[in-house]
Amino acid sequence: MRPSVIAFDVNETLSDLSPLGARFLEVGASASVAPLWFACVLRDGFALTASGENPPFAGVARELLLTQLAEAQLNRPLEDAVQHVMDGFASLELHADVANGIDRLHEDGFRLVTLSNGAASVAERLLTAGNVRDRFERLLSVEDAGAWKPAARAYEYAAQECDVKPEEMLLVAVHPWDVHGARRAGLRSAWVNRSGAAFPATFLEPTYTVSGVDQLAELWD
Repeated sequence: MRPSVIAFDVNETLSDLSPLGARFLEVGASASVAPLWFACVLRDGFALTASGENPPFAGVARELLLTQLAEAQLNRPLEDAVQHVMDGFASLELHADVANGIDRLHEDGFRLVTLSNGAASVAERLLTAGNVRDRFERLLSVEDAGAWKPAARAYEYAAQECDVKPEEMLLVAVHPWDVHGARRAGLRSAWVNRSGAAFPATFLEPTYTVSGVDQLAELWD
């Protein structure tokens, strides 16, 4: 069944985070720290959500950078290094498969929104730079939901804001935990599997699997 609304995760699903590795190198740290740092940001955000809090993504990210970069041989003061890495979010670009896929879905009449654990301002800049901002009806953030994804409250908030039932919404994400959370909350889900990896058996399987955002429209041809 064709969904009424398609909600996109932002970090890694729409945005390519790989350039952040260069930011770590530029301050004197290892590029390999970047994916570990991002994973730890999610871990701490999930933990805080589980304990009843709803921290801002940037705040969690910055605090972890202060800890992790303090152990590196930096070429500048710690605070300056942290700011340099954080500023990297402002220069991220869309994955190569995103813009055409978004255009096609928009042309096919789908209502498009974002649902991010990060700030809506990050999605605003990313989509504007990628020339697809006008394709999106709303840019939603868990900052207004009261809980990070994959808590059910985040997905329920998105459905309420879009005035649809959860089962009428499709969540698109590259993260299996996000796909699982959406399914548990009653949404359908599409897993963007760019790497060809196997989906973890510990999570509920996605409704659909695609190798890029540009394949989504084909699901309802």
